[in-house]
Amino acid sequence: VQLQASGGGLAQAGGSLTLSCAASGRIFSINAMGWYRQAPGKQRELVAGTSKSGSTNYADSVKGRFTISRDNAKNTVYLQMNSLKPEDTAVYYCNADAVVFTAGLTSYNLWGQGTQVTVSS
Repeated sequence: VQLQASGGGLAQAGGSLTLSCAASGRIFSINAMGWYRQAPGKQRELVAGTSKSGSTNYADSVKGRFTISRDNAKNTVYLQMNSLKPEDTAVYYCNADAVVFTAGLTSYNLWGQGTQVTVSS
């Protein structure tokens, strides 16, 4: 079971990027999903999260600019990032609480590989 993130890149301040993260493998269900980021020299921080029912929460620094969404049928979470700022520059990681088919069912907290977002001023 793994998370595969994509969509990072270079954007100008005020621009937009969309990140995607798809879970694959023997997945029974996925509960909470979210995006974190880590800038150089800083701790990893929660950017946005979403529950299986679709409720969302955001870091104060991204409220009104970023939107998290998910497609449960595709086991995929998205992060639409608008009005990007240079301080949004970081490696972005997706995270998911997944229940996986093993001998029975096992819960895992999964991390994607990280995708670089760079915002130039």
